[in-house]
Amino acid sequence: MHSPGEIRILRRIRAAAAERRLRDPQAPASTPEEREIEQRLRESHPWFDGPIPMIPVAQLYARDVPLPAGPPGADLLQVLWCPCDHEEFAHPRTALFWRSSASVTDVLEAPPEPPVIQFDWYLPEPCLLAPEQITEHPSPLELSKELQQQLGDVNLWETAGFAWDSTGAADPQEFYFRNLCHAPGWKTGGWTRWGLTDPMPRPCPACGTETIPLLTIASSEWDSGGKSWMPEEERTNPTPLLLGRPPSNFTLLDIAGAYGLQLHVCPSSPEHPHIELVQ
Repeated sequence: MHSPGEIRILRRIRAAAAERRLRDPQAPASTPEEREIEQRLRESHPWFDGPIPMIPVAQLYARDVPLPAGPPGADLLQVLWCPCDHEEFAHPRTALFWRSSASVTDVLEAPPEPPVIQFDWYLPEPCLLAPEQITEHPSPLELSKELQQQLGDVNLWETAGFAWDSTGAADPQEFYFRNLCHAPGWKTGGWTRWGLTDPMPRPCPACGTETIPLLTIASSEWDSGGKSWMPEEERTNPTPLLLGRPPSNFTLLDIAGAYGLQLHVCPSSPEHPHIELVQ
């Protein structure tokens, strides 16, 4: 448990070490000064007894990305979370705020920060938004048995012009899972990513209406298993390690061990409580 300032110091040390080892693989993993700082910061803070400011996680404008189920007149979505695990949840608890950007006049230069954060990976590293509209397909678990069988028909894939066997996939189903269904990374809308559990109903806690995906907060933007989701520039000119982490994790967040936190909202009323799903 560290303060936000201490976490940033540790990240700078890790970034310096990664850059040093990139220039010289024989360079030391850490300097005496870095080890001294890390040792001093290793002492955990006591639990803070009192209100803790929530941390900004995302600020999205409707002019940049589609925002499903937003209230009339709202063109701005702000997502915050408490940087601690809550009860049975192995992730931070989130809060959604819908606003009209025209009505926001007093903007804080620096939002208040919590005195302590339970885990370093609950402090997002600021980054710019570069939205891209993509087409994705549902998880195989959400397809009918007939469609699942068709996914395994090599002749159908070849007729459609897909050279699935040149991607490293062992079979067509794996190709579909890696490259076509539920895109990895941060996204608004789209299909739910299933994996930890089979698909299950996600009724609104207030009215029972089936909720829809609003925002996925991801631990990474892509992985080595699905290179079709990797930006073209990363394939031809990979970015060096960012703050000691792979370039696919710009925000330095980690949800429950490299999973994603998916927020689902009620399409009938944006006032109803949203659902948090880790997959």
